[in-house]
Amino acid sequence: QVQLVESGGGLVQPGGSLRLSCAASGSIFSISAMGWYRQAPGKERKLVALITFGGSPNYVDSVKGRFTLSRDNTKNTAYLQMNSLKPEDTAVYYCYALIKQTEYASLRDYWGQGTQVTVSS
Repeated sequence: QVQLVESGGGLVQPGGSLRLSCAASGSIFSISAMGWYRQAPGKERKLVALITFGGSPNYVDSVKGRFTLSRDNTKNTAYLQMNSLKPEDTAVYYCYALIKQTEYASLRDYWGQGTQVTVSS
């Protein structure tokens, strides 16, 4: 069993900052990638940022220069620092991880429960 637990969402004014955290726990052999997706009302879930093991983060163009994704491999935790937030960043943010539960298991997708980020004055 694997769980992704998110924290850090909330209400912030335009130009403000928030930091999201995602901790993976349970039966984990390795994590190949971690990142964040977001889903605005009435829209599809879309990738925001993703980092692979040993790699550099990749970002969707709309958040480049404002968001920073980092990962603590010792804690199986990913962080999304969001600065200069805009109203269009308002969405439910979902943590994502690509995980092997045992050495010989297949990679599987795992999702967090989602955390609301609202940017409004």
